[in-house]
Amino acid sequence: MTYSALNQYKQNTVYTATPEELTLMLYDGCIKFMNIAKYSIENKDIAKAHHALIRAQDIIMELKTTLDTSYEISSNLMKLYDFIIDRLVNANVRKDTKSIDEALEIVTELRDTWKEAMKQVKKQIYSNRGV
Repeated sequence: MTYSALNQYKQNTVYTATPEELTLMLYDGCIKFMNIAKYSIENKDIAKAHHALIRAQDIIMELKTTLDTSYEISSNLMKLYDFIIDRLVNANVRKDTKSIDEALEIVTELRDTWKEAMKQVKKQIYSNRGV
């Protein structure tokens, strides 16, 4: 597969994803960028670490701005997202992998919970349809 074809495939995947799948993709992307940042800090590639941490922060900001605040859980998620951003900024300023680990643990748990919720909803939909 050529680079152009791969990009087209990725673009189509995003365009055809449900809102739930897009949220999962954002969590996965954030985890990916935090891991890149951690690896880059450990290998003294400060520019790459900075770029990856900014990308992770951007993803958390996107998740934060798309919260539906009509639900009580949204305020709890908002606080978690604020904490994650604080950890990512701290990691970027200090080039500190411990801060990344703290954020990574939370984002991974959020992603895993979201993925499980998606499975449960899908299972419920299929059982209601008699499938």
